[in-house]
Amino acid sequence: MIDLLIEKIKQTKNPSVVGLDTCVDYLPQEMQDKISSLSDVCDALTEFNKNIVDNICDIVPAVKVQVAYYEMYGVYGMQAFQNTLQYAKSKGMVTIADIKRNDIGSTASAYSRAYLGKSSFCGMEVTPFASDFITVNGYLGTDGIKPFIDDAKQYDKGAFILVKTSNPSSGDLQNKKLQNGNTVFEEMATFVKEWGKDLVGKYGYSDVGAVVGATHKAEAEVLRKKFPSLFFLVPGYGAQGATAEDVSVNFDKNGLGAIVNSSRGILCAYKKDKYTGKNYYQAARKASLDMKDDLTKYINL
Repeated sequence: MIDLLIEKIKQTKNPSVVGLDTCVDYLPQEMQDKISSLSDVCDALTEFNKNIVDNICDIVPAVKVQVAYYEMYGVYGMQAFQNTLQYAKSKGMVTIADIKRNDIGSTASAYSRAYLGKSSFCGMEVTPFASDFITVNGYLGTDGIKPFIDDAKQYDKGAFILVKTSNPSSGDLQNKKLQNGNTVFEEMATFVKEWGKDLVGKYGYSDVGAVVGATHKAEAEVLRKKFPSLFFLVPGYGAQGATAEDVSVNFDKNGLGAIVNSSRGILCAYKKDKYTGKNYYQAARKASLDMKDDLTKYINL
């Protein structure tokens, strides 16, 4: 699956992913005014996301759909989540379900079947929230990761495992030094490399990659140098403060090795003065192109 993502990046010459972290507050007022029930929320989020996808699918390789923004609306929100993943896939985009799941082995297996593998019952097999990649929290250890890796291998899927996260307090744990001299985040990256060693594709990257926050440039430089087979999912650009120059350290000399996420900067672009006169999906397209231009000043694809 990582080969497909890289090929989409090369095809669009765009190493970015649009985060469809959509909530009601992000919708234009005229859409909000039509909402009077949770069922209406489902319809509105689905409509908004579909229009965004229609206007970026030819210029952006992937979408990342953050489940928390949908869970807060209950089953109706989860229906919109499912609708969004399915629609983006139908338009040829690579889909990343940002779910950060993990638990003990049996529970991790159930999570994995919901997003990567297949749930079997009554003679049927389904993947309710089928995604190309998911995000996973690896800090429970190997037994909680194995089900996701097994399904990635069987169904040609992938996973991005939390290594160095973008939140300000991530260093409270992740930057602590261990007795072997590694930081906690370096040790996690070592595990991720081991977990994905049998899933390396033709470009030299594994289907099992790492989440590396754009807001921690020095740590990203360390990880890129030490772990050349890990493909990075990079949150934190734009609204969280990281610049294109900051994120450039996540890429290899060929301009590959990472994909950079922007969510609010795309979804809410229509609220910015620079996009005055454009509706939300027109502004999202222009903001996506602006992000591409910004990134490729520093990344040679």
